[in-house]
Amino acid sequence: MSSSTDSLSGAALGTPVGRALLAYGEARRGAVARARRELSLNELDARALLFVVENPGARPSDVRDHLGITSAGVTTLIDRLVQRGAVRRDLDTEDRRVNHITAIIDLDEEPWSLLRAFDRAIDAAIGELDAGESERLARIIEQAVAAATRAD
Repeated sequence: MSSSTDSLSGAALGTPVGRALLAYGEARRGAVARARRELSLNELDARALLFVVENPGARPSDVRDHLGITSAGVTTLIDRLVQRGAVRRDLDTEDRRVNHITAIIDLDEEPWSLLRAFDRAIDAAIGELDAGESERLARIIEQAVAAATRAD
């Protein structure tokens, strides 16, 4: 079985920081995939649910724009999450043609906490760093991301 690092150039894997960033990305993707399987959520539903949790009362168009899907696609997606009991639709009090989507699950409670377990563990590990180490690490990651996105 090959991983996504198998196809990357040696340059990205040639530094400890590059390898660490790649390992972090793969570990996070794996943890989220396991959580989605455990919760029987597809990737898009999980991303939508996380967005709605962070943006209570979001409009379907906000979810659509965040995910980059069609209006019909977001309607179907929200229907699935409503049927699942994860979100609810509320009509806008001023414009009844507008819905607001609110999560009705708690991502800190089982089983939903699985979606954030990896990030919480990373936060705890970073919390053990002293302030100087944390700031240096942040700068390294920000510089790497900025350099990579400039190439796009």
